[in-house]
Amino acid sequence: MRAGENEPLVIIAGAGPAGLAAAIELGMRRVRVLLLERSLRAGHAPRAKTTHTRTREHLRRWGIADRLAAASPVGIDYPSNVTFVTKLGGHFIERLEDAMYCSPKRDERYSEHGQWIPQYKLEAVLLEHAQSLETVDILFGHELIGFDQDAGEIRVETREVATGLVTLRVAAYLIGADGARSKVRDLIGAKMVGTYGLSRNYNIIFRAPGLAEAHGHGPAIMYWQINPELPSLVGPMDSGDLWYFMPTGLGPEVTYTEEEALDAIRLSTGIDLPYEILSTDEWIASRLLADRYRDRRVFLSGDACHLHPPFGGYGMNMGVADSVDLGWKIAATLQGWGGAALLDSYEVERRPIHERVMEEAEANHALSPNQLLRPGLEANDEEGDRVRGELAELVRRSKTREFRALGILLGQRLSGSGIIPGALKVAATSPSHEYHPSAAPGCLAPHKWLDDTSLYDLFGSGYTLLVMDGQREDDTRRAQAEANQTGVPLTIVVLADPALASLYEATMALIRPDQYVAWRGEHWPADGLLLAVSGRTPSVPEVENAK
Repeated sequence: MRAGENEPLVIIAGAGPAGLAAAIELGMRRVRVLLLERSLRAGHAPRAKTTHTRTREHLRRWGIADRLAAASPVGIDYPSNVTFVTKLGGHFIERLEDAMYCSPKRDERYSEHGQWIPQYKLEAVLLEHAQSLETVDILFGHELIGFDQDAGEIRVETREVATGLVTLRVAAYLIGADGARSKVRDLIGAKMVGTYGLSRNYNIIFRAPGLAEAHGHGPAIMYWQINPELPSLVGPMDSGDLWYFMPTGLGPEVTYTEEEALDAIRLSTGIDLPYEILSTDEWIASRLLADRYRDRRVFLSGDACHLHPPFGGYGMNMGVADSVDLGWKIAATLQGWGGAALLDSYEVERRPIHERVMEEAEANHALSPNQLLRPGLEANDEEGDRVRGELAELVRRSKTREFRALGILLGQRLSGSGIIPGALKVAATSPSHEYHPSAAPGCLAPHKWLDDTSLYDLFGSGYTLLVMDGQREDDTRRAQAEANQTGVPLTIVVLADPALASLYEATMALIRPDQYVAWRGEHWPADGLLLAVSGRTPSVPEVENAK
């Protein structure tokens, strides 16, 4: 270990996006981290393929959003269209443009656009950054096999896979970011509750030289193939003519050998080329949520505590958000400025968001290519045109919510945790396709571009007091004095911007380390606000809040 042996330590099981995000969030806050990963996480399987706007905003905060953009196999200017066809070699039905908000054109509502990129490329960028942090150590080929804990520490047994060597490691906290088959979840006795087996599907990665030029439907990140032979999703995945192919809604009897996978691609696309199969994986769509996310010093993050259909691309991104939330709260606790209520707020704040996103993903899954199939869809006559026209209208009406869901991505609202004074008990997110920025306590801080600078770039790593009226010297002095007295890190940003004050409906707002609004008002309240938002008081004091 590079850091001192007596420094606090967080052990993280799992080096997927959730685990790497936790390591980065903690490491950038100078917390000593040990990240364990049993495998090398190699192979072609892309897992997730969408890095949403909010995830890229975290990468921007970490200083690596540009590295992910540079890693794009198709370039960030590639059209992020979702095109609905009968087959790649068949009829066009409809096109939804700028899916997942991947256009690099500047948008006032967020600081970073989304990006269509295989998860393994995202992991490579996250891993490189995590390895560059002085307080982060990563051990591949090591697995967690057990632990016990008490009020003072957690003792974790790890095993080197190649040699079987067992090591006992002492830590302050353990994060289980070890995926759907989480060992950590099993060890704390948490159970996944919900519905298993909503559908059975395959993910096939194949090399397809010439396929992009062999059809006439234009560039897209995803083609929905709606035909009676084999409903599926297909699209480009990486350079070197790598594509993914996903037959959906399969019966239990369907399996694919390599030759059968080749036949399936030809059947569903209607295009016969010299394809090469690289991998085939069966996957089951389910909706499952852990009955608890914590056992004292142990926390669950990502797929270890929630699983849902990938329709909408929320899963991996939600895991990164889990780890950001958990990371800054653990760091605050270890550094002495976060109280017990801060860690208690993790599950309280995250669970309603998980439930709402899972509801949205299941609704998207309920209208997969199989459910869109209509008689006569492939007919080369007026009746076929009519059926395709009706289906195009259904796609516009029902599938836009899946690919233009900024309300789900940015409209998440935190309430009920006790560390956000004035937060109202409201729905966990705004409607999926709508996003109306709000600075009400518990909402994501509304974004604004200040010439070529993002408002978010001005926020500090701790709390930020955003002052939008220059005549607040007494308030800022009292806020700074309270920060000095309590040890809560506070950055004060004075902008004197009437447009920003109008956006925030207040002249002052306190922003959390994760860029959510903790409080807003016209005057800094009586002593106690920083203790409340950092979880160090048993109850939230009555403080002034704008409406």
